[in-house]
Amino acid sequence: MFRFPPIKRSAWLPHALALGAVVAASPAGMATLQPQSLAGWTRYVAATEGRIATEITAGDRFLAQDFGRDPAGRRQAVLSGAIVMDQMAATDARGQEVDVPSAMVHHWRGAVLLRGATLEQVVNGLQQEVPRVGDDVLEAAILERRPDQLRVFLKVQRRKVVTAVFNTEHLVTFHRLTPGRAWSASTATRIAELEDPHTPQERELPPGQDSGFLWRWNAYWRYEQVAGGVIAECESISLSRDVPLVLRVVAGPVIRRTARESMERTLAALRVRFAP
Repeated sequence: MFRFPPIKRSAWLPHALALGAVVAASPAGMATLQPQSLAGWTRYVAATEGRIATEITAGDRFLAQDFGRDPAGRRQAVLSGAIVMDQMAATDARGQEVDVPSAMVHHWRGAVLLRGATLEQVVNGLQQEVPRVGDDVLEAAILERRPDQLRVFLKVQRRKVVTAVFNTEHLVTFHRLTPGRAWSASTATRIAELEDPHTPQERELPPGQDSGFLWRWNAYWRYEQVAGGVIAECESISLSRDVPLVLRVVAGPVIRRTARESMERTLAALRVRFAP
């Protein structure tokens, strides 16, 4: 009879933690969005939007990466064709990171060059066309269209330890600052996780009372015309359930990679969408 090789004593703890991370992420491990988490999220968003408002009106600089470390190097990497990614955090007036109790915030920034595109092509295309279906977006529809404003439905999935599927609605607003600069903001106004997705039994769970993978989700985009096309930069913040301290060493990196990889796929898809 075949027997699995024994696990060394030193490897017991990582294996146990990995198993615990899977259990914590299973549909049976339901979570509830707490008032203190929602209040922390509101403070986090306010700090982020306050910083963005200052940056986009600075004049001499525009992209978020222009205000970080090695801005010239990052801009050159984007112009050379790379997708440049950075993890971020919001800080308060005292320079302290904004705390969101009993939850996790996933805050990433990424930029990509849409080679050969013009600002008008990009902004008009995003306003007129239904969002593309891909790895993360399963269904998409424009629910309402107004001048420089959209209400959009997206059926999205998050995949890593397990797969979770959500029905989401977003309010998207577009703003043109100068002939060469524009920005947009997307706020998820409704997020409902699906139980038994892709089956006849599919149904929505009450928002905020689910597996806790995705409770809130905002995205802030900046578009700048450059010699080679348009640099599109996205800053995404989302809120999920907290992970017990004993599991963070294993689950934390997995969760962070999920948010990062989702952002990278979004930027790569946008590059393909506006390819000449």
